[in-house]
Amino acid sequence: MKRSFLFFSLLALAIAAMGQAKRPSVMVIPSDTWMAQNGFGTEQDIEGMAMFVPDYQAALLRHPDLARVIGRIENMMADRGFPLKNMQQAVKSLNRDAARRAVTTSKTSGASLKESPKDRLQRSASPDLVMELSWSVVKQGPKSTVHYMLQGKDPYTDTAIGGSDGGGKPSFSSDVAELLEEAVNDHMEAFCAALMNHFADMEANGRAVRLQIEVFDNGSGVDLESEYNGEELKFLIDQWMEENTVNHRFAEGDYTENFLEYDDVRIPLFKDNGAGYQITDFANALRRHLGQPPFGLTCKIDRIGLGLCKIIIGEK
Repeated sequence: MKRSFLFFSLLALAIAAMGQAKRPSVMVIPSDTWMAQNGFGTEQDIEGMAMFVPDYQAALLRHPDLARVIGRIENMMADRGFPLKNMQQAVKSLNRDAARRAVTTSKTSGASLKESPKDRLQRSASPDLVMELSWSVVKQGPKSTVHYMLQGKDPYTDTAIGGSDGGGKPSFSSDVAELLEEAVNDHMEAFCAALMNHFADMEANGRAVRLQIEVFDNGSGVDLESEYNGEELKFLIDQWMEENTVNHRFAEGDYTENFLEYDDVRIPLFKDNGAGYQITDFANALRRHLGQPPFGLTCKIDRIGLGLCKIIIGEK
């Protein structure tokens, strides 16, 4: 009897601990596919490539169901304990920020910041995870059926981390938000479990981000092959990365004497005081390191979206 009581007491504690586990913040947004199908965006030539550029403000203003559909999905996530970052509020924040960012340039080179609308939206809200939603309604006589696709993504890397798709039962209801909620509801537990698994991995192994280092040609003669105490600058930066990434995890990408890229750079989720740890915290730590002896280098940081930072050596 005592063993049975102990077993069930431990089981209850384990279940309670799972229920109290910290959950990632999420933001629900329409997918690029849905935005393109409904005409909320344009094809633009960006550095020689044709790319779709979504217009989130137009979608919220002109599509009668978008805000309500997002609201239903948000309520379902809130019921499961996930903190929310609201897309509408993020878009409003972007509008207030637009004038300032339009004139944000490098003091020396005049290079403008390059971010896509999705980069700006996600940076403004800074969710841990994003849920991209597509749906369509099919009429079958007097009844309607909704088909949907819901995909979880890591906004720092734009990688998929879980998905759900399917269709609801034919209904006489014409309320798209209600139809979608009914179709999605049966699959939410598995979907949320995939989000939590990804978040648990980030807690254990760090959040994946990207870091690029460029050398500005200001006539100083400094590049990534310059030597300090007998070692090349690139090698010394590698050493710093090994010492400051979570579990020493990062991958070296392209490298020239003026450009260095690191992928899958693992940084902590939280600071020691519990506040969120940002990619700019990591980049600033490296910037300060490069400003000290024996380097004494002036560096500028540009953040692009949530998951990419550029450190430009030689300008401010």
